[in-house]
Amino acid sequence: MLSVLLVANGIKRIDRANTSSGLMAGKKRSTTTQDVELPLHQVIDPTGYIVVVPDMVGGRLTTHDKDILGLAHSLIKEYADNMAVVAVCFGESKEIQFELAGVDRLIHLSSAEYEGFSPEARLAALQNIHQIYQPKHWLFPDSINGGTDLASRLSARIGERAAAQAWQVSIAQTVCRGASASLDIKRETPRILMLLEECGNAIDETRHEVLPLTLDRFEMTDTRIEDNGLVDVDPNAVPLAEAEFILSAGNGIHNWEQFHACAKALGATEGASRVAVDDGFMPRTRQVGASGTWVTAQVYLAVGISGAIQHMQGIGQCDKVIAINTDAGCDMVKRADLAVIGDSEAVLQALMTLANERKGVLIHDVFLKEESHVA
Repeated sequence: MLSVLLVANGIKRIDRANTSSGLMAGKKRSTTTQDVELPLHQVIDPTGYIVVVPDMVGGRLTTHDKDILGLAHSLIKEYADNMAVVAVCFGESKEIQFELAGVDRLIHLSSAEYEGFSPEARLAALQNIHQIYQPKHWLFPDSINGGTDLASRLSARIGERAAAQAWQVSIAQTVCRGASASLDIKRETPRILMLLEECGNAIDETRHEVLPLTLDRFEMTDTRIEDNGLVDVDPNAVPLAEAEFILSAGNGIHNWEQFHACAKALGATEGASRVAVDDGFMPRTRQVGASGTWVTAQVYLAVGISGAIQHMQGIGQCDKVIAINTDAGCDMVKRADLAVIGDSEAVLQALMTLANERKGVLIHDVFLKEESHVA
């Protein structure tokens, strides 16, 4: 059901999930519609394991990760055996729906040595898991977010020849993309697979137990890599195709100075529709779409973009799309996971205010911690 929420400054938000029904004062949610509980998939005393090492960008499962978890269950069905899918997660986890993504068992390694860029520590943990559980397959995202690097390290360490750019997998044969995706390479399915998006169908019909698996403490070898933390960079120095957060402008933007200021406040990479580029407001290198750059951002915030077909093709692989527009019926609003119907200047100003307030709180917290440490 599609409803519209009226929020601050008269701005309306499209509420696709009808979540507002539970927030309206004096009204109760209708008892005629109840959440359907999915059947529970249980694996008792598993005879084997398929291990998935998701990227967990931002501490949450990506759509890429969920496709791979779905593939793991497809392989288990082919084996017709009592096997379980194990997810291995490092560092902080914000994911609250492992059970809906197909995780039967979870190994969460959250100690400090696994935070940030820690390939040596993570590799040592995977080797330990390999020795203890002897998984039938190791599945990794073939991505720039760490999956490819970690899979390559594990492959070299345990002496298994991995398959890269895999997109069609059965227990007998794996099809990989080669020569810039111009041809397919078929090979026997190996133990370690680096998988492309849409390699499998995400789980959507069952719940899973997510039972914890623990590892005994093991001796870590001296690490040669030291993570000195993230370095602030200009978001516009990040190639558009690699940007994780994009603020994109269309014909509905009239205050370009404000748009650039908002992108800076949010830490977003700037993008644009073809109309904005053709009108000379943005350089051609910022054009998003089939005739510009295809993007795969985690969050794509489209401001004043109606949604021409070429533009929609270019954002097809984005995880979350947010639209700000005055036209509730435009294609971009229909595509968006969240849509705000209102004047772009008012919305961008509110976003900048919130972002700057948030930065002020963070700076204040850091200052207090430093004072406490000195004391």
